[in-house]
Amino acid sequence: MVGIAIGHPAGGMIAAGGAMTAGFGAKQSIDNSPLLPIIFVSFGMAFCTFIGVVAGHNSWVLTVLATLFGFGYGMMSRRAAGYSWVGQQCVVTLLVASAFPSSPEQAAQRSALIFAGGIIQLLFSAFLFKAFGELGGHVRALASYVRSEELALRRTYLTAVLSLRHRQMRNSALPYACRLAAVLAISTEIYHQLHFESGYWIPMTALLVLRPGIADTASRAIARTVGTLAGGVLSSVFLVYVHPSPYGLAVLVVLFTWLSYGVNNVNYGLFSLFLTSYIVFLLSLNHIPGAEIAHRRFVCTMVGGAIALSVRLFVIRLRNKQDQESIQVLLQKGSVATTEPAR
Repeated sequence: MVGIAIGHPAGGMIAAGGAMTAGFGAKQSIDNSPLLPIIFVSFGMAFCTFIGVVAGHNSWVLTVLATLFGFGYGMMSRRAAGYSWVGQQCVVTLLVASAFPSSPEQAAQRSALIFAGGIIQLLFSAFLFKAFGELGGHVRALASYVRSEELALRRTYLTAVLSLRHRQMRNSALPYACRLAAVLAISTEIYHQLHFESGYWIPMTALLVLRPGIADTASRAIARTVGTLAGGVLSSVFLVYVHPSPYGLAVLVVLFTWLSYGVNNVNYGLFSLFLTSYIVFLLSLNHIPGAEIAHRRFVCTMVGGAIALSVRLFVIRLRNKQDQESIQVLLQKGSVATTEPAR
């Protein structure tokens, strides 16, 4: 609303995006606090926005960064849900910001807008939770949280190295982290090579869809694709026939943000529908046609979901082949052992 009122709807749109993402942190918890995920993700998104905008000029640099960030998020997947959620949103923010390459000064402005949106969300959440005292304590303890997180990351990577050395990776986060890194490397490179507008949705979808299990990956890919298609069609048809004013669009953004929050842990297909509608209405504030937004998002969602599912199936096939080879080796050893006395 502020962005529209002062004649800068695009700036308001960016800040609203930061606030919307940070708001999901209230559904997470770190050290039994719903405020810490919002604090961490606000700083993380601001940092990743700056890095993504600057790196967006060079496809090779962006691919390397996306691969490293994806691997890092995968290594956090075995930690508490609040921490892994922060990691996921940081990777998503990096990918989104890469679609707007510009100078370091403009990158800093975009980063500041994202951070401002997160801080507004943080203050409103503290007010609604009646937790301003708790918020002050968290802010004063930020340095200690950073040190604790550094130690936790070191332990995570040390455990991964030991798992790799002893070849005991079935219960390690390392295989999932490697799959995420591979998926993001492939999808980010495809995004840049296609020169498809809003193509960052390809690696973003692949990141969000890929799960440790094949069933989860397939179900999320289908639900996200169907939900994206439905949300894109419905919101675009609405815009074609209704033509809401900028303030009307802002109201629709708030409504579909609220609906996205409401069904986030209920149904992934419905969540994708409401999230797509939110994005269509939000970007329409910047005078981008709704039908164009919906078409881009659907195509990129299809490509990203297909990449994630293909990599997951390839890994399963490779693992099954290795298991069959191991079984054959054991059978051969067993047959040699049983025939040896006869000789």
